[in-house]
Amino acid sequence: MSTVSTHRPEGRYGRSSDQRTDRTLKVVGAVLGAVLLAVVGWFGWHYVAGSEISAQVITFKAGDKAVRVHLEVHKDAGASGYCTVRSQSADGAEVGRADFRFSGPDTRIDQVVTLRTTAPGTTAELLGCHGD
Repeated sequence: MSTVSTHRPEGRYGRSSDQRTDRTLKVVGAVLGAVLLAVVGWFGWHYVAGSEISAQVITFKAGDKAVRVHLEVHKDAGASGYCTVRSQSADGAEVGRADFRFSGPDTRIDQVVTLRTTAPGTTAELLGCHGD
């Protein structure tokens, strides 16, 4: 007895459906990968280039009724906005929060601001800056 082969002869009937499916999956994967890369790149560029104002706390001095905060703000020329600063007590409770506004043609602002507190504050934390 002879065994019957179920394989088709090479090149006689064209590509098999498995090869077409593999190629389709590769194309779909490449397109989805390119779209994902473009979206991540756009969000990254928007996050870095889109922010008009950035700041940092240089130093702070805590007192019983207020905290003096030295802020350094970098912004686009002519941009205006505000930075939010808060202070916490030794037990972690928030004892003060305020927004400090910045505007004008300067691109770098070095300013000492006073944050009033309801109890002695032990920290000064910059929560963020936003443009108008």
